[in-house]
Amino acid sequence: MTRLNLVLLLALLASSLYLVSVQYESRRLFSELDKARTQEHRLETDKERLQVQKRSLATPLRVELLAKEKLQMHTATPAITHYVSYHAESSPNKGAQ
Repeated sequence: MTRLNLVLLLALLASSLYLVSVQYESRRLFSELDKARTQEHRLETDKERLQVQKRSLATPLRVELLAKEKLQMHTATPAITHYVSYHAESSPNKGAQ
């Protein structure tokens, strides 16, 4: 009978230690999950903020203003437009055939 009690006591201690370690691991994993959800929410907020900022910076008016100021570009007018035409008879391969 003493042997049986000793075996049962050891089984009880082992299962108690196992239960404590499982609960600890469960709490640790839950804490990590909570941190990951918080980080996901922060990253999602940053993504939305950056998308709004990107849309505001890519407006046609802003692009045109930057092109004029920083790149010294100006709109094309018919007065400064040069048209290039292609003439088939002036081709150098035409006479060789």
